[in-house]
Amino acid sequence: MYQATWQHTTYRFDNLKDLMAKATPPRSGDVLAGVAAASAEENVAAKMALADVPLKTFLSELLIPYEEDDVTRLIIDRHDAAAFAPVSSMTVGQFRDWLLSEKATTEALSRLTPGLTPEMIAAVSKLMRNQDLILVARKVSVITRFRNTIGLKGRLSVRLQPNHPTDDPKGIAASVIDGLMYGCGDAVIGINPATDNVGAIIDMLSMLDRMIDRLEIPTQSCVLTHVTTSIEAISRGAPVDLVFQSIGGTEALNSSFGVTLGILKEGREAALSLKRGTVGDNVMYFETGQGAALSADAHHGVDQQTLEARAYAVAREFKPLLVNTVVGFIGPEYLYSGKEIIRAGLEDHFCGKLMGIPMGCDVCYTNHAEADQDDMDTLLTLLGAAGVTFVMGIPGADDIMLNYQSTSFHDSLYVREALGLRRAPEFEAWLERMGIMEPGGRIITEKPTKALLEHAAGAAA
Repeated sequence: MYQATWQHTTYRFDNLKDLMAKATPPRSGDVLAGVAAASAEENVAAKMALADVPLKTFLSELLIPYEEDDVTRLIIDRHDAAAFAPVSSMTVGQFRDWLLSEKATTEALSRLTPGLTPEMIAAVSKLMRNQDLILVARKVSVITRFRNTIGLKGRLSVRLQPNHPTDDPKGIAASVIDGLMYGCGDAVIGINPATDNVGAIIDMLSMLDRMIDRLEIPTQSCVLTHVTTSIEAISRGAPVDLVFQSIGGTEALNSSFGVTLGILKEGREAALSLKRGTVGDNVMYFETGQGAALSADAHHGVDQQTLEARAYAVAREFKPLLVNTVVGFIGPEYLYSGKEIIRAGLEDHFCGKLMGIPMGCDVCYTNHAEADQDDMDTLLTLLGAAGVTFVMGIPGADDIMLNYQSTSFHDSLYVREALGLRRAPEFEAWLERMGIMEPGGRIITEKPTKALLEHAAGAAA
């Protein structure tokens, strides 16, 4: 039992799970799940009580029982007590103050990461304002490599997302060329396929491989199919760079996606066996999103933001090149408005960075949410200030296959110019060689290079 008094009223919380949920900033998904605070006063009281909880409590009072959930077992079994030692005597509130202090340097946070559980990180995020989430996250540096180097300070990468409703090769190729001309694609050229047919997946992988090879682009490709489909494609000799999978923070949610920790390990080992990376071997790409566990009835009564942080423990286990929260994609039942989406995006980025994963964000919303492109401009800018690893680049910001609104190619030009952010170094050098970019980062807008168009047409044929 936890309790706190606020304005002469004492509020009681049954257990740590209840306290965490009641302390969460308001969002529609927690209301739908029946775990949210009943009032602003109760929310404040829960934050007060949570601030006094010792961090080490999260190692003994587990939100989801160890015996019932393999994600819980992963979190506890991988906990590094030696790394945790510098903050082990702190409460959640004291940990917040330490994170905001000059003592929490990039180096100190890197050493601390293996000693933190996602529940600890989720708890401290609930006590933070948006500016706190930004300030701490920008201190963290998570660097990953495959054919280029992602996550260096002062740099922002972009996933070029050339989706097509019928997987038409010419349509995909046109979007890829469009994105490259804007200097996008250093995170990955990643297609959400309209089909999960293995043959069609291999065709798309082969087309992207031809394009990357002919143009000598220092980037990686991915067709975002199920991990088992990627494993099958690899067994057939397909040129797979990154293995993708949507993941969540509970065993039950991952089961609903048709995956286990063992299957994810098998997918990583299959990709590693191909040895396709040139500067590194981070071969996994994961996507997550607040509300996924509730939509699958796999939440165990835990608030959706804490479950999202637990998903990052799964991601961390497999040393991914990229992880992103598709923050507003699931819909207003889980994040109702632009304000809720903005808050969730900053929380997810903060939690992912402190968990030591290369955290990006699909800055997005669905058309039936109380949000618009101005909200996405705000979130994009805040994430850029927070040091986000990568964002999406979609033609016109409108995904014609998945039917949602995200960020466009020119949005990345805006945030880079506004905040002085550069691309992955290897990719920048390639853009200059191809005559797409001037030294210093300015995209050349006069005309596309002939070689780029000819090679792209050949790859799509």
